[in-house]
Amino acid sequence: MNFLRGVMGGPSAGPQPSGADTIQKLCDRVASSTLLDDRRDAVRALKSLSKKYRLEVGIQAMEHLIHVLQTDRSDSEIIGYALDTLYNVISNDLEEEEQDDSEEENSAKQVDDLGSQFTEIFIKQQENVTLLLTLVEEFDFHVRWPGVKLLTSLLKQQGPQVQQIILVSPMGVSRLMDLLADSREVIRNDGVLLLQQLTKSNAAIQKIVAFENAFERLLDIITEEGNSDGGIVVEDCLLLLQNLLKNNNSNQNFFKEGSYIQRMKPWFEVGDDNCGWSAQKVTNLHLMLQLVRVLVSPTNPPGATSSCQKAMFHCGLLQQLCTILMATGVPADILTETINTVSEVIRGCQTNQDYFASVNAPSNPPRPAIVVLLMSMVNERQPFVLRCAVLYCFQCFLYKNQKGQGEIVSTLLPSTIDATGNSVSAGQLLCGGLFSTDSLSNWCAAVALAHALQENATLKEQLLRVQLATSIGNPPVSLLQQCTNILSQGDKIDRRGSKVQTRVGLLMLLCTWLSNCSIAVTHFLHNPANVPFLTGQIAENLGEEEQLVQGLCALLLGISIYYNDNSLENYRKEKLKQLIEKRIGRENFIEKLGFISKHELYSRAAQKPQPSFSSPDHMMFDHEFTKLVKELEGVISKAIYKSSEEDKKEEEVKKTLEQHDNIVTHYKKVIREQDQELEELKQRINTLTSQNEQLQATVTQQVSQIQQHKDQYNLLKVQLGKDTQHHNSHSDMFQMNGIQTEEVSKLKEELEEWKNKHELLQGQLREKDSVIEILNSSQLEMGTTEQSSQTIKSGGLEHSSELQKELEVLRSQMQLQAAEISKLQMENQKLQNATADPVLGDSGATAATSSELEARLEQEIKELKSEVKALSEEKESLKQHLDSSSSTVAILQDEKSKLQREVAESKKEQDDLLVLLADQDQKISALKIKLKDLGVPVEDEDDIESGDQGDEDEDGDEEEQD
Repeated sequence: MNFLRGVMGGPSAGPQPSGADTIQKLCDRVASSTLLDDRRDAVRALKSLSKKYRLEVGIQAMEHLIHVLQTDRSDSEIIGYALDTLYNVISNDLEEEEQDDSEEENSAKQVDDLGSQFTEIFIKQQENVTLLLTLVEEFDFHVRWPGVKLLTSLLKQQGPQVQQIILVSPMGVSRLMDLLADSREVIRNDGVLLLQQLTKSNAAIQKIVAFENAFERLLDIITEEGNSDGGIVVEDCLLLLQNLLKNNNSNQNFFKEGSYIQRMKPWFEVGDDNCGWSAQKVTNLHLMLQLVRVLVSPTNPPGATSSCQKAMFHCGLLQQLCTILMATGVPADILTETINTVSEVIRGCQTNQDYFASVNAPSNPPRPAIVVLLMSMVNERQPFVLRCAVLYCFQCFLYKNQKGQGEIVSTLLPSTIDATGNSVSAGQLLCGGLFSTDSLSNWCAAVALAHALQENATLKEQLLRVQLATSIGNPPVSLLQQCTNILSQGDKIDRRGSKVQTRVGLLMLLCTWLSNCSIAVTHFLHNPANVPFLTGQIAENLGEEEQLVQGLCALLLGISIYYNDNSLENYRKEKLKQLIEKRIGRENFIEKLGFISKHELYSRAAQKPQPSFSSPDHMMFDHEFTKLVKELEGVISKAIYKSSEEDKKEEEVKKTLEQHDNIVTHYKKVIREQDQELEELKQRINTLTSQNEQLQATVTQQVSQIQQHKDQYNLLKVQLGKDTQHHNSHSDMFQMNGIQTEEVSKLKEELEEWKNKHELLQGQLREKDSVIEILNSSQLEMGTTEQSSQTIKSGGLEHSSELQKELEVLRSQMQLQAAEISKLQMENQKLQNATADPVLGDSGATAATSSELEARLEQEIKELKSEVKALSEEKESLKQHLDSSSSTVAILQDEKSKLQREVAESKKEQDDLLVLLADQDQKISALKIKLKDLGVPVEDEDDIESGDQGDEDEDGDEEEQD
């Protein structure tokens, strides 16, 4: 209470204003009234006073309002008034809106303190927050909406404490996720704001919200609202997505695995007409680009970043961003952020870097996008932020991209420079920026060229070949020499901007170029003016700005010592150390070298790869260069204090290591070549295997075709052989008439034999017919007794089985007979063909004989056919007789089974009756014995039967009289 009195200002005692008395009375009504209407009216009145008398209402009514929330849950109206009153008391938004610009900062601080203190009072009892979560679940608009606003205000005031309470509350986060599915846009939108506050800096809640399908719902809302053309709701959803994804590797992986990156592509589909972008659209698109950068940030784990980069390329997102990059009419801040986004999407990803290298600007003639961007970087009229973004894009394009580095350096080499001068290359633009009079262009071009040489000793050596034409009539100088010339003449050249900035940029380029490249160090030391210049710069006592230059000069001189291969006699390691000892002093040298890492701008640059500077004057260090300084600072300090003997030992060790490295490199090269040969051999094997399979298929087809031809040939050959045989047989027959008559006589004998066989078969058929007639008669005479029927049935079955066997024999004989007949027909046909051949030219007697034979054969064949026909008819009749006899047997079997069933049933009934009669007799005898025991006279069965008969006779007489 003392705190609250202090916030009100003024003494604690004294007359209270009229508003305080009213509030006290209203609180008493809320606490003591039994009627719900009275309490509701009192809470409504407190709500109306809560904005003007915020402090008094908060002090006196908060406890009563919380009690109302607990006890009056059934009445949504009073709950809504209570929630609105608490919101007015706790929230600072209303007070901030009503303040004028002229009010002092003390009042604003008091307002903030007031809201946070009331929040502390409310959340001191965790049940209050749990109760509020329960009320937020209510569907009633007058309860749910003020509950959402109150919970949002609590999170704003005391975020971590409220987050912890919600986190431990059962299903606390899940209840709030339902707000995104509310059909009422006001509640849904305020639910998004609530989740924004809930997910701030709390990874556990972020994960829960993400796994409650938040990504799907938020992306649906963004799509419904029109993507980048949407309103403030799209902005709120994007801010919530950033909260969920930023610095949360689990959610980023979930976002990627859920294929949500693909749903981001439509956000960046801008039309051809890019004029008149609204402020909200610019804000939305800016947040969308930042969301893409969150997924591919260099601070993320490399594996996660790489997978997101690949997904963005495959879904076309990178292509869409490059379209915006090359479009016209895009606002400057969107263009800058797009360049930064593209930079991080391609950074360290070879596939994306290769695609970016192939992008051309829509100009005539088309130019590579890299060249267009470099033109903006070295153009001093472009905005500073845009130039920084282009530099970052160039750095990301070259990061771990030796292919891209080689392409950039190749544009500087003499063999690849365009002699016509029609097109501007990236190398020409970098050289132009490096030697322009704008210090910012000098620095950007120097850093960009240093990135083209980063960790690539081969390109460092190749860049030594670059020659520059300084002026007409003078011989060309190397790029290295020109850089050192500008460095030494820095104060004499009139430049726009900071002169220190130009010198720092050139020194960073030279340090990167000379590090880990002994040939470049030798070229640098070969110029006699370079070492005196460096020692002179280090030895001077300059101002604070120049100390940075001194530190970089010390680093460059240290690199010249550490990577010196002692190929120049005057500039051996030992002599350079003696020179430092005499002119500078070792301690002074180490102190100047330490100026670099102690500089404030160095610390800022070392934090992140993106060059972000508040002003051009602060642009001094590059992120990659800070890594080089960390690596070399300690090594150079040790090298300065080493003696000549230690240097010799170190050189020997270095030579041994170099030899070892050379051997390893040689073997790596051999292994690489062998791998290439293996790949080529594998490809050849694959091609040969495919060719072999094709040839085998062809051979198989040809073999099958050959086999078909062979089969056709054999058939033709057989046919030709038969024809020749027929021809020979015919000629032989007509040459030897005696043999022909013998064959005819043989045929006659065979015909006689077949006739005899036929007569025998007919006799057998007659016998079978007689047997069948006997069976039929016996079946018709089947008697009345069951035994006779069974014997007839068994006999019929035996006869029928015998008949079936005999029929099978007859069928086989008939088949043999038919085969003989067909054979005779074929021989007859041959004889006919022989007689019909006109080529033979036989005599008339032979023709007459053959015609007689033919006529006789035809007649005999006709007779045989008729006999066969008669036999088949007899066979059919036999089958019919057999079928009828079998059906008769089946009928008799059915009748037998029926009779057997009836006999069995009657026997069973008789047995049952006998059992019943026996039971009755036993009962009657038992009753008689009992009656006798009791002394009752009992008649015998015979007397009873006679008495019964007499009664029946009397009854009959009475009926007759009637």
